[in-house]
Amino acid sequence: MSPAGWSLCLAKEDFKFSVAHFTLFGPTKAEPLHGHNYRISLEVEGDELDEAGLLADTDSLKRRVRELCNELDDKVLLPERSPWLEIRTEGEALECRFAGRVYRFPIAEVVLLPLVNVSMELLARWTWRALAGDLSSPRLRRLVVEIAETPGQASRYSGPLGAAR
Repeated sequence: MSPAGWSLCLAKEDFKFSVAHFTLFGPTKAEPLHGHNYRISLEVEGDELDEAGLLADTDSLKRRVRELCNELDDKVLLPERSPWLEIRTEGEALECRFAGRVYRFPIAEVVLLPLVNVSMELLARWTWRALAGDLSSPRLRRLVVEIAETPGQASRYSGPLGAAR
């Protein structure tokens, strides 16, 4: 944050989602399929408040975070841009192949993310991009998004909001 300015932090109890995933470590090594209860927190920064003395429309921002959490909650997350996964659909099932492993999931229970991997780092950036596009106030200059995987283990992605517009 610059020497003078405002910061608003949101880390509500319900900014969370539970998913299954596996992180890839290369073309032949990955974690086993497992689950996490991820938590999202965010911070917006700006130099000016509006006429009501507010930095941001917190109702809209909280609603959008909750929508993102609901989209991901109780799903299997797969990285559709991974060069190491073979993903195809067969009827109502999605099949994923990786280094001799074969997974089959009901399509309705999978979210294909436009990522090369499902890591905390990339989830933080994906969430940042999803939120930044909704922040239209010229007063806001920066957004920071944190994805916590477990207590004491999190990743943050931050950037200027002008880049999202």
